[in-house]
Amino acid sequence: MAGPRGSKYYDVFLKYRLDLETVDGKAILDREGFDLLNAINETGSLSSAAEEIKISYRKAWGIIKEVEDKLGFSLVCKQRGGAEGGHTSLSTEGDELMNAYNELTKEFNISMKEITRKFFWSINKKPGDED
Repeated sequence: MAGPRGSKYYDVFLKYRLDLETVDGKAILDREGFDLLNAINETGSLSSAAEEIKISYRKAWGIIKEVEDKLGFSLVCKQRGGAEGGHTSLSTEGDELMNAYNELTKEFNISMKEITRKFFWSINKKPGDED
C-alpha cells in the first residue's frame, strides 16, 4: 500500500524490473527467465520447473536455448532420462548468475522499500507537513 487508507494512492504500488539486456537494449533474460532458472535449481528438472512457473516445457526449453545463444555459454547441464529419469541442473555459470541475481534482487528490495516509502510520503503529504 502506498498511502494511508482512503488516500488517493492507497491502492497504487511501485514496481521495478531487473532484466539483462544487450548494450543496444535487446532483451537477454527477463523475470520469467530468472524464475525458470531458479525453479530448475530448486526442482532439478526442466519439466518440473516449467510446470512450477506455469509455462509449457517447449517454451521453457526455448527460453534456455535463446538465452544461452545470446550469452554464449550454457546455463544448464542436462542428463537424459534412463532408469532413474532425466535431470537438469544449473551449470557453474548458471549457478553464479543466479546467485548474483538473487543477491542483487535482495539488495534492490531493501533499497527500493526505503526509496518507495520516501516517494509515496512526498506525494501523500498534506499542506503543513514538515519534510
